[in-house]
Amino acid sequence: MVFKALKKVAAIVAMATVALAGGTSWAADKATAKQAEAMVKKGIAYIKTNGKEKGYAEITNKQGQFTEGDLYLTVWGTDGTVWAHGANEKMVGKVLIDLKDVDGKEFVRERMELAKSKAAFWADYKQTNPVSKKVEPKSMYCDHLDDATLVCGGIYK
Repeated sequence: MVFKALKKVAAIVAMATVALAGGTSWAADKATAKQAEAMVKKGIAYIKTNGKEKGYAEITNKQGQFTEGDLYLTVWGTDGTVWAHGANEKMVGKVLIDLKDVDGKEFVRERMELAKSKAAFWADYKQTNPVSKKVEPKSMYCDHLDDATLVCGGIYK
């Protein structure tokens, strides 16, 4: 009788451990602000070392070094052209200056305005998270590759 009770308790503990580990795994997939900033800097260095063609291709590669969980990089021309996109290669080459989020915020235009006066910056908007597939608040960190190009990486909140 005692053995059966202990076996039952062990099974409950095992299930709880699996459930908690699953929750921890999901939370670990959520990038932090420091991770986003570090990845943007790494992306800029990679492009400067390897050239735009190779750099943009690597950033657009979903299995490449610039995609980790829900963190990926995008490269933008200051006119709103997407030069690389780590979550959706179909965006590459499109001019998205007038793109709005679900609340009607012209987040690309805002980003390009901020780029005129700031070396690096954070900007908030809403975006579909590629991991959860839900629209979530997002904060995007951007830094200049050059005068006409930004490399950005964001975190979902």
